[in-house]
Amino acid sequence: MASSLLTSPTMIPTTGSTVAVRSGLPFRSSLLSLHLNRPYNKSSLSISCCSPVSKMGEASASDLKPVVERWPEYIPHKLPDKNYVRVFDTTLRDGEQAPGGALTPPQKLEIARQLAKLRVDIMEVGFPVSSEEEFETVKTIAKTVGNEVDEETGYVPVICAIARSKPEDIKAAWEAVKYAKRPKILIFTSTSDIHMKYKLKKSKEEVIEMAASSVRLAKSLGFVDVQFGCEDGGRSEKEFLCKILGESIKAGATTVNVADTVGINMPEEYGELVSYLKANTPGIDDVIFSVHCHNDLGFATANTIAGVCAGARQIEVTVNGIGERSGNAPLEEVVMALKCRGEYLMDGVYTRINTRQIMATSQLVQEYTGLYVQPHKPIVGANCFVHESGIHQDGILKNRSTYQILSPEDVGVVNSQSSSIVLGKLSGRHAVKDRLKEMGYELDDEKLNDIFSKFRELTKHKKRITDDDLKALVTCGDENSLNGANGKETNGYVTSPQISSVV
Repeated sequence: MASSLLTSPTMIPTTGSTVAVRSGLPFRSSLLSLHLNRPYNKSSLSISCCSPVSKMGEASASDLKPVVERWPEYIPHKLPDKNYVRVFDTTLRDGEQAPGGALTPPQKLEIARQLAKLRVDIMEVGFPVSSEEEFETVKTIAKTVGNEVDEETGYVPVICAIARSKPEDIKAAWEAVKYAKRPKILIFTSTSDIHMKYKLKKSKEEVIEMAASSVRLAKSLGFVDVQFGCEDGGRSEKEFLCKILGESIKAGATTVNVADTVGINMPEEYGELVSYLKANTPGIDDVIFSVHCHNDLGFATANTIAGVCAGARQIEVTVNGIGERSGNAPLEEVVMALKCRGEYLMDGVYTRINTRQIMATSQLVQEYTGLYVQPHKPIVGANCFVHESGIHQDGILKNRSTYQILSPEDVGVVNSQSSSIVLGKLSGRHAVKDRLKEMGYELDDEKLNDIFSKFRELTKHKKRITDDDLKALVTCGDENSLNGANGKETNGYVTSPQISSVV
C-alpha cells in the first residue's frame, strides 16, 4: 500500500504577495478581549487589498524578484513572534469526515503535497488507529511529505495524527508519524457535561486523569510535539476546562485547544471563553493556544477570528470549510481575513500561507472529494471576482479597488479586467463599450446606442452574453442574427476561474 503512494516531490518556493491589505468594513465586536491597542484608522477603509498592479508596471525586473525568507525555526510550544498565527490544516482528517467526502490514499497524498505548496504550518492527515489503510496512508505521508524540506526556505510541514485518550490510539499514531521530520499528535477527550455523562460515562476526575496520562504516554513514546484538545469545549464549564488544560500542560502538552465541536458558540461568547482560559489556566503562557470551530450556525470564521483576537495563536481550518455536518472554519476565509484586516484591526496578527496557492488547493479538494463550492463562496467561489451590475462594472473599469477588496492574483486566479466583467441584463453601456473595444470595434455614439439596444433585448433571452453574441450584433445586427444568438443559452453560472501559474 505504502509503496503505491510514493511519487516524486514537487516543491514550489513561497512567493506570497506583500501587498497593502487595508479595506472592508470595520470589525465591530462588544468583546472586551477584542479591545485594540492601535487606534481605529477610518482612512484605512478607502484602500483595497488589491495588488498595486499599476505600480508594478513601473518597477524594474530586479524589483519584481521575490524576496525569499527562511522559514522560522519550529519550536512546538513557542512562536517566532507574538503576532504569528500557525495554520493547522485538518482537511485530510476532519475535512474528510464530511459525508461523501472520503478520499483514496493517492488522493490524500496529492492533497498533502498541495498543502505543502500552500505552506500550512501543520497538516493533520488522519486517524491511524481507525483502519490499516488509514494507518498506511498516514505513514506514507509522514515518510514523504513530512521529509520534503524546501531548500530555499527551509520549510517542512509538521505531520500530525489524531488519537483519542486511549493507549492503542496513541501508540498507532506514533508508529504512523514517527518517520516525519516533525511528528505531532493531537489527543482529544470530551469535556462537556453531556459528553462525559452519555458518551464517556466518566466523572470529571476520571476524565482529567485520562487526559494527563494520555499526554504522558505520548511523551514517553517519543512525541516532542503533543497537542491536547477538548472536544465540545464550547459547551464545557470554564473552571473544568482550566483544570483539565492545566493538568495536560503539566503532563507535557505543548499546544492546547478548545473546540466548538457542535458550532453552537457566538463570536462574543467564544472570544470571552478564550480570554477566560488564557487568564486562568495554569501554565497557559508556556504553550500555544489553538481554536477549532465548526459552522453549524454559520459562525466558524467569525468565531475563529474572535479566538485569535482573544489571544489564540493557532487556527484549525479546512480547505473550502469541508467537514462534518455544516463543516469547519474555511482556511481561505480566515487566512484572507487576517491578511486584509490583521494589521489594522487585530493588532498585527499574520500567517505565512502562500495565498497564491489557495485557488489551486481549493479546486484540487473539490475535484477529489466531489464537494463543490457554490459560486458565491467567499474567496474561492466562481463569482468572487466577476461583476454583472452596470454600476459595479463602471467602477471596476475605472479602478477595480472600487468594488474589489481582494486581488484575484493574490489567491491564484488569472483574472484580467475584461474577464472580471460578466455581460448580462444588469450590465451598463460602459461595460459593453469597453468589451467591444477590446474585441477591436470602435463605434460612434449612434452605432453604440443601436448595439446596446439590441444587447438589452438579447439579455431578455440569455443570462450571459458572450463575445460571439456581441460580434453577431455588430456584424449582422438584424433579427435573424439575434435569433441565432438566442440558441446559445448557458446555464447562467460563471465558469471556474483560471488558476495562476505564478507561485
